[in-house]
Amino acid sequence: MKPALLMTAFSMLILSMTAALAQEMPTSLAQAESMEKANRLPLTDFYSTPANLAASKPGALLRSEAFKGYTLPKGASAVRILYHSRDANGHDVATSAVVLIPAGQPPAPGWPVIAWAHGTSGVSRLCAPSAMKDLYYGEEGLLPMVRAGFAVVATDYHGLGTEGPHQYVNKIAQARDVIYSIPAAHAAVPHLDRRWVVDGHSQGGLAAWSVAEMQHDLKDPDYLGAVSVAGVARGIEFFGHLAATPGVGFYLAFMAAGVHASYPDFQPRELVSDEVLAHYEDVTTKGCYFRAYATYAKLPGDKLLRKGWEHSTRVKDFFDSLALARKPIGGPMLVLAGEADQTVPIDGVRDAVKKMCAMKQPLSFKSYPGLDHDPVMYQSTPYQLDWIRARFAGKPAASSCD
Repeated sequence: MKPALLMTAFSMLILSMTAALAQEMPTSLAQAESMEKANRLPLTDFYSTPANLAASKPGALLRSEAFKGYTLPKGASAVRILYHSRDANGHDVATSAVVLIPAGQPPAPGWPVIAWAHGTSGVSRLCAPSAMKDLYYGEEGLLPMVRAGFAVVATDYHGLGTEGPHQYVNKIAQARDVIYSIPAAHAAVPHLDRRWVVDGHSQGGLAAWSVAEMQHDLKDPDYLGAVSVAGVARGIEFFGHLAATPGVGFYLAFMAAGVHASYPDFQPRELVSDEVLAHYEDVTTKGCYFRAYATYAKLPGDKLLRKGWEHSTRVKDFFDSLALARKPIGGPMLVLAGEADQTVPIDGVRDAVKKMCAMKQPLSFKSYPGLDHDPVMYQSTPYQLDWIRARFAGKPAASSCD
């Protein structure tokens, strides 16, 4: 891959602004640790890998428990699940998730299901949304889905909560975690509609798009479509943005961990500088988003990448494997983006949509003037829900490609 194309792929992977709606970023490491501790739930034996993993099949329910420690809408309930999934390399892994169940009585077919794919929370075991009181996203789209009468199957992604490395922003790994969460949820929770959609933001937007790609071949008759919010980008200009924006070093640390998780022979020093490596172990094992942000907040952009990083074979392989808009999708897809997104430039999203339309794919695109990366998620939630309701109602999806 040419350096310019590699830079384009690199920018596509910065899909990870925080899900801390209406919450200010920490100004010190101590404050970051306090914020994360206040929201953290203990990682109990529930998250450990059970002995029956190898004897089961992907999608099998391994363990479940009702859990009452979350801040949920009145009358809603939650069931944690542990299930059999596979990583990007085809290895069997245990993945955790939580099934959120609306208040009241389910409709005749059962609660309609949204498979939720979250944005970047971190890369350590501590960073599982199901091990956070607010489920990480809280009111930023997630709980409004429950209030709207949808059962939400929210995967953590393997390596978050569960044992083993988290293959950060690996679209194959995250899509498999989403897909295999659905049969496991049905085994644990009664009264779920067999039909489902996937909805994801940022890192999860990449996952949702990948689910749509996989469904082209899987052809699950119960799959109704995908919503990808702020989940794809390109642009050499991102590197200028990277150098000019304080506090983005933690993204690079997370991505170095993600490449290493996907390719164990890769070493993080092939990608990031000594200044990033000095705190690499702490931000990838001892904390999550806020700790990482506070750790690198004052590190200049020209101190982030190691000289010659673009020549790393594994970095090239990793970025190439994550390219979007190269494959057809199964079922309709809604792509949303903010025109003022400082993380995923709107031009990159439009370019990906154009490529999909050239392949005559069933895709609808909507942009929001003035909205940045996180605001586009929570301000577009009503539109997302309307689109999802139409899929369950059997209505044909409109296409922006017409």
